[in-house]
Amino acid sequence: MAVYTDVAAEELADFLKAYDIGELLSYKGIAEGVENSNYLLHTTAGSFFLTLYEKRVAVDDLPFFLGLMGHLAMHGIVCPQPVKARSGETLGYLAGRPAAIIDFLEGVWPRKPNVTHCAAAGEALAKLHLAGRDFPMRRANALSVSSWRPLFEQAAPCVDTVQHGLHDFLKAELDYLERRWPDNLPAGIVHADLFPDNVLFLGDRLSGLIDFYFACNDFFSYDVAICLNAWCFEPDHSFNVTKARALLGAYNRERALSGAEQAALPLLARGAALRFLLTRLVDFLNVPAGALVKPKDPLEYVRKLRFQQSVGNIREYGVAASGLLV
Repeated sequence: MAVYTDVAAEELADFLKAYDIGELLSYKGIAEGVENSNYLLHTTAGSFFLTLYEKRVAVDDLPFFLGLMGHLAMHGIVCPQPVKARSGETLGYLAGRPAAIIDFLEGVWPRKPNVTHCAAAGEALAKLHLAGRDFPMRRANALSVSSWRPLFEQAAPCVDTVQHGLHDFLKAELDYLERRWPDNLPAGIVHADLFPDNVLFLGDRLSGLIDFYFACNDFFSYDVAICLNAWCFEPDHSFNVTKARALLGAYNRERALSGAEQAALPLLARGAALRFLLTRLVDFLNVPAGALVKPKDPLEYVRKLRFQQSVGNIREYGVAASGLLV
């Protein structure tokens, strides 16, 4: 979450008149994340999130995101629900941006995920994949392999100012992945951004999944690979095999990974590392002046990518191979 667009109190109070959520008591911007402008609202009816959708989010995609959250909730996934205005609409306009009010979920995201957190995330991801199977809408992954070269080219002139030699390193990896990226793995609705800051816990109990604004149709195992990178590395950048075993095992108990998915996982993890490295690079090099946002460190994903380049098969994530994942 982040704040790029300022909202005046009078403008916000007027916007809220279209909803049955009481009168505005207070609001504050939330500086985490990089995509949209987010505010925590306190009204006489309770607490809510307000999201203003910024330029990277296409307005035409918003019915998909908002509809998906409703669909998943009906299938047992605890996630925020868009609040309907009296007109029945979930999407409005505020400060020149498309905007939605979302239910507030109790819980905090784990700053230092433990093995229990990782297992809970793996289980929740599998349940999400199963719950999304009959969602009728489709959305292509706008940040899949075909988008990576344009991102690289956007950042290329300044890449080596971030780290010497990074330009050639990224170009070689992009060439490698484009030649080998699979096209026939099991696919469906994926979250595509299930980082620890998008999973809420009360203690060690998972209390909700949030931020579905990268959700799309893609390989289920690519979503798993994103989580391996996001959840299973330590602050010193070492890979924690115990966490990986917990995450993969919990996922597999809900939805079994096929032999082909298991074989592809190291390659998909390389791709997931490159995808987040590139978007972080672009964001790092292009923070809007005055934005209340702290860009995430792209070099974190250089280190993760180098690790994934060294992985030969799924056994190196601490689990057995082809059909024997436990």
